[in-house]
Amino acid sequence: MTATLTTPATASNADLAATLLRVTSGVWFLLHAGLKIFVFTPAGTAGFFESIGLPGPLAYLVIAAELLGGLALIAGFKTRIVAVALSLILIGSIYTPHFAAGFFFSNPNGGWEFPAFWAITLWALALLGDGAYSVSKS
Repeated sequence: MTATLTTPATASNADLAATLLRVTSGVWFLLHAGLKIFVFTPAGTAGFFESIGLPGPLAYLVIAAELLGGLALIAGFKTRIVAVALSLILIGSIYTPHFAAGFFFSNPNGGWEFPAFWAITLWALALLGDGAYSVSKS
């Protein structure tokens, strides 16, 4: 269902806050996908997944989810569903590999602080909805 875009004149603070969370989270997912594609390479990412006990092909699904989910968040397409779905990737990253490194992300091998915060941000976004300037109302 397509909705009329909320304009700045009619947008509430909650609409603008949701937009800020939606767009920044979408950009972060694109950056993380880019890191996996251009720095680590998809094959290298798959190898890393295998080295921590995950199936290698899961890396390609994660990359695709980060790319498509990031674009969907930026556009405001099915924000509530996409935010919850992407939070599952972050929960997975808390469990494997970050949990063993402890809480603080500054710990060697990165703790689970950042993925937990980002997952909670996505849950808040799922509760808020699309916000202003979205292509659909979720």
